This record gives sequence, structure tokens and C-alpha cells, in this order.
Amino acid sequence: MSGFDTDWLSLREPADKAARAPALVELLTRYLQTPGAPTILDIGCGTGSTWRALERHVPEDTNWLLLDHDPLLLEEAERSIGGDRGVAFRQFNLNDLEDLPLEGVSVVTASALFDLVSEDFCAAFCDRIASQGCGFYAALNYDGVIRWSHRHPLDDDMVDAFNRHQQTDKGFGSALGPGAGDCLERLLETAGYRVRRMPSPWRMDGNAAALQQAFLSGFRQPLREMSKHSMAEIEAWLSFRLSAIAAPESLCEVGHTDIIALPA
Repeated sequence: MSGFDTDWLSLREPADKAARAPALVELLTRYLQTPGAPTILDIGCGTGSTWRALERHVPEDTNWLLLDHDPLLLEEAERSIGGDRGVAFRQFNLNDLEDLPLEGVSVVTASALFDLVSEDFCAAFCDRIASQGCGFYAALNYDGVIRWSHRHPLDDDMVDAFNRHQQTDKGFGSALGPGAGDCLERLLETAGYRVRRMPSPWRMDGNAAALQQAFLSGFRQPLREMSKHSMAEIEAWLSFRLSAIAAPESLCEVGHTDIIALPA
């Protein structure tokens, strides 16, 4: 998988936390209220944002195992979470799904991950968790919708090019990109799960200027590779979008979807 730096993950974490669908977090909380300490396996954990978002909502005796392939992100997760706190960390390549440590796991969680993987990966993953009877909660899957309150004539073209780039290989085959939510819902229902899906969009105003700037900076390379427009047009569009961040009542909405799937 393409790497993510800690600065980007730190910038996006407040927006991610605010965007999570509360009703699905509540469903997860109720599901974990069972006799005995539950265990959560968080895959693609990054610096531990899922743990920070959920640790106040799950039972105090919950055990966590956080997996990531990037040792630097794991190191930062362990440093930021600190102590034992029922949390263990392990370096793991998610391409090795057969070795995914699911024994005794109540729920597998992930954040901003499944739009980066392929349909084949999702199918194999759903089969694995269904065979073990694990619940599943996946938040912040990009859905392809980006809207700005201050419009530019090229917005739709640029978002379309960006979305096509989101479907290129990120380390797990051709990525689902905006199709992740539909694919997960279909596969999980086929595997016998009760599935709920809700929107979890980022809504960024001028108070999230640094995140908006970093988000737009991430467009440059995808647009160079995918857009039909010249570099001059791309740079002019980016310049407009960056300057619009400070405009009165400026708002950028980036669509995501959250999914919870519980054994029937």
C-alpha cells in the first residue's frame, strides 16, 4: 500500500472523528456489551486514530490489537497511545489475509482503508471474517463526492480525474475507490451479515484550512496522470481552489461512508 505520513494523518484525524456516523458507533458499542472482555482487531491502524475515536465508547476491558505494515506508523501509534491499556501492536502485511489473527476477535475495525483495496481483496477479507464470526466496522470509505460552495467550471472534470486515479493500484490490485461502500455492502450481505451503512462526510470550512490545503495538494499528481486538461489549466484550478478556502462562507464537503456488519 502507498505510505501515508504522520503529518497528513494528524491533520485529517479531527475531521475523521467529527465525520463518523454516531448511530453506527452506538451499534458497535451495544454489540460489544457482552459477558467477557471483547477483542477488537484494528487493521491498517496508522497512528491509532480508530482507537482514539472509539476507546471511550467500548467497554473498559476491551482488548485491542493494532496492525499496520508501516513500522514508523506503528511506532507513532504505540508512542501516542502509551502504556499497556489493553493495546498490542503488530507489523502485518494485509496481503497475507490467511494469516490475519482473527481467533477470539469480536470485531475487526478499519478507517479510511477499504477504498484503497481491490474487490478481490474485499471478497477474500469478507470470507475470512465470516468464517470466524467476527463483526466488522469500517469507517470513512471515500465515496467519490466532493463539493465546494464556491464553484469553478472545471470542478467536475477534476474530481472525475481524481476519482479515476483513486481506482489505480495502491498495493492490493485495482482499488475500489468510490465503489468501496457498494462493494462491501454487497459482499457482506452475501456472507450473511446484517449490514448498516451511513454517510460520514468531511465538512471543512475556513477553520480546517490546513487540512483543505493538504487535501488539494494531494490532487496535483493524480491530475497530472489522469486529467485531459493542460498543466496550466490544472494549476489555475488548484490556485482558485486554494484561494477560495479563505472566502466568506467557504465550505468543502468530501463524501465518505461508514459500514457496520454484524453476524446474523
